[in-house]
Formats: sequence, structure tokens, C-alpha cells
Amino acid sequence: MMGSGGFGSDNHHSQPMAEINTTPMVDVMLVLLVIFIITAPLLTHSIKIDLPQAGSQTNPEKPDTVTLSINAEGKLFWNDTAFEETELASRLTAAAQKKPQPELHLRADKTTNYQQLAMVMSAAQNAGIEKLGFITDPNLKK
Repeated sequence: MMGSGGFGSDNHHSQPMAEINTTPMVDVMLVLLVIFIITAPLLTHSIKIDLPQAGSQTNPEKPDTVTLSINAEGKLFWNDTAFEETELASRLTAAAQKKPQPELHLRADKTTNYQQLAMVMSAAQNAGIEKLGFITDPNLKK
């Protein structure tokens, strides 16, 4: 009976084969050995290059930030301290002359008149402020 006994007619093996065939593993190891023998001399070959020397420099200090806030009524705040609009130009000029120059963060109420914002941005530009950023609240929804 050819179909009832598996691959061969020898049915005295009822247990699975417990031996591991190591021939494929040895073949793979020999191939890897040959590859390493061939490539090892190539890895030791080097080319002489005169590389430039790098000197470590201290990172420049991160500039301070000045927060200029405008509320809904148009009142100005310098780092959360109220001040008059007549002092704006002198404060911006003093900040622009500092080394390193601080970053100006402009924060305005959403109902603030655009003309007031344009006036503050123009004053900052005239004073020589180079970095101007806007602060918004991403969590507010309409």
C-alpha cells in the first residue's frame, strides 16, 4: 500500500527525527568565512588625507525674550508690566541696543484693533528690532 505509509514503506519510525541536519549551517558559515577573508584586507587599506582641525567654540547665549502684550483696550504691557504708549519707542530702542538683541514676542487680544498692532510693529522696526514673533493660544476655539 503506497498511499497509507507516508514517504517510504519503512513504518518502524513512529517518533519524529531527533537529529539536526547541520550541513546547510556549515555551508553558510564557510561562505561567510570566505567573504570575511576576502574583505578583511580591504578594510585595513587607508588613504592619507590631511583633514582640517575643528576647534570647539562656545555656543552664543540664547537672547532674552521681551513679551509686549496689547489687551483689548489697547493698553501696552512690557513683560506683564503696564506702561504708557509714549514710552514704547524708548523701550524698543533700549532693547535693540542690547547685545545679544532680545527677541520681541508680540501678544495681542483677538479683538485688538489691527492699527494698534501695525503701529507697534512699525515702532519695533524703526527701533532696530530684528526678531519679532507672534504669540497665539492654540487651545482657543471659535
